[in-house]
Amino acid sequence: MDNPIKLDFSKKYDDQHALRYLQKHKNGLGRRLSHWRDIQLARKALTLAGEPGLVLDLPCGAGRFWPLLAEKSNRAIIGADNSESMLNVAMQAQPADVVKRVQPLQTSAFDIALPDNAVDSIFCMRLLHHIGEAEHRLAILREFERVTRDSVIISLWVDGNFKAWKRKRSESTRGQEGYQNRFVLPVVTVEKEFEQAGFRIQERMDFLPLYAMWRVYVLRKR
Repeated sequence: MDNPIKLDFSKKYDDQHALRYLQKHKNGLGRRLSHWRDIQLARKALTLAGEPGLVLDLPCGAGRFWPLLAEKSNRAIIGADNSESMLNVAMQAQPADVVKRVQPLQTSAFDIALPDNAVDSIFCMRLLHHIGEAEHRLAILREFERVTRDSVIISLWVDGNFKAWKRKRSESTRGQEGYQNRFVLPVVTVEKEFEQAGFRIQERMDFLPLYAMWRVYVLRKR
């Protein structure tokens, strides 16, 4: 892409925000349990994807999934994020034996600085629920299809569960105030977008079936 898309929320990831993000999933029992479940689903997804040897973690944030990705001893990891601050925090905060396995890369999901078929799998946790415009989601998914050789592991918010119903009811009561940067997507919509971008769905895994909005998909390149 000549002019990579830049989204408003990406501007907030400065040094201070990156440090807060590092602590976010460690604060309180609820957050720690949520992190444990994230790791459990991600580990299963990696197994279903055939334990890929070269993984692009994008966006990697503060490197929360690096220790999991490093569990496979011969796996190479590219830790990529649009935010230099996030990458710096991740490289400083994660265990040294894990960090030495990671090649950092500052790049945008809309315009990944890697060649075609560069990695075995793209590991994308907690990005797509920030993307409200269908054309932007498709731009990311098509870029993923270009860069991965085989699979994509991706999480997002979907409808058809209690939390999505509750959120929709709450928004209709109070109205949407100001800039929105988190979106619940209809399952039918997002699965059609996966297909449009050149993927088939291998597996769907819900964080808490019928209750939570989070779903992890394992996609395979057609």
